[in-house]
Amino acid sequence: MTLEELRSKIDQLDEKIIRLLNDRTDIALKIGELKKQKGSAIYAPDRESEVYSKIVKMGATGPLSSEALKAVYREIMSASLDLERPLTIAYLGPEATFTHLASISKFGASVQYRPCQNIGDVFLEVEKGNADYGVIPIENSTEGAVNYTLDMFIESDLKICSEIVFDIEHHLMSSHEMKDIKRVYSNPQVFGQCRVWLETHLPRVELIDMMSTTQAAQRAAQESGSAAIASKLAATLYNLQVLASRIQDISGNQTRFLVVGRTISGKTGSDKTSIMVSIKDKMGALYKMLGPIQKYKMNMTKIESRPSKKKAWDYYFFIDFEGHVGDPKVKRMLREMEKTVRFLKVLGSYPCQQKNSDSH
Repeated sequence: MTLEELRSKIDQLDEKIIRLLNDRTDIALKIGELKKQKGSAIYAPDRESEVYSKIVKMGATGPLSSEALKAVYREIMSASLDLERPLTIAYLGPEATFTHLASISKFGASVQYRPCQNIGDVFLEVEKGNADYGVIPIENSTEGAVNYTLDMFIESDLKICSEIVFDIEHHLMSSHEMKDIKRVYSNPQVFGQCRVWLETHLPRVELIDMMSTTQAAQRAAQESGSAAIASKLAATLYNLQVLASRIQDISGNQTRFLVVGRTISGKTGSDKTSIMVSIKDKMGALYKMLGPIQKYKMNMTKIESRPSKKKAWDYYFFIDFEGHVGDPKVKRMLREMEKTVRFLKVLGSYPCQQKNSDSH
């Protein structure tokens, strides 16, 4: 075939794709109307997970990678959500933070985004109804848990309805050459993730903590002799030159983010549940609390402790395990655990996200 003939075929396929996309969107709008009548949430993480699973299987034999297919469908679903009812997503800002990038990777470009100055404000915006969902960091594969996020769940009634596992790459940026850098701005967690690189390449520079990597880039753009560690998008926004790329100490550096809303997601068959418990002040209380998890053979994927801040040596425990709160076995396990603890709170059940490095 000639080049012109191949291009003509692409034009014909594009015409079909557009027609099918419009047909799909019309059906999505009808689904949106039914959801409104039932009072259901417009965004359904369980359905989103199901769609991604199906399109990856359908595309397994084609040249497009699973990540490419997901990216295409993310924007299709984002546009449909915006037409059904405009969504607002609160996130830990400002623009170009990793939380912002993770939010876009989840909800796409068609929804509205509302940056917040701190994690508490993200919760507040959703609680007040100014945002439909909030996105906050919960843990990093190198530096561990984000304690401020854990603490917010103690008082908040918001539910975890989805998670985002996002690859984190850090870049050193400045308007100066490396030899002229006297100070570097970034978030404390980022410094922890780049500790070895900084000690090796910039051992004598001052490291200054900022609330976000974007604020770090803003400051570096304003001050002589300054640099920042942030995302490539931040370098573009603030006219900074990337001096060194991917400087994180561990190549597989990932951060897990949580999507918080007002409702728990439906079951997908591959779910995770998060709970918070406060144990009784008795010998063996922690052992007894974990007993039902072992009895029902639940796969516990995470446990973190935080001081209650109400009484010395009094702790809350945050536990993640595989399963959905609607599963009969999970219900039985939680009922038995409730008898052994002082307080138990279900923070949410939501689809597991597995970061897949395979192309299909």
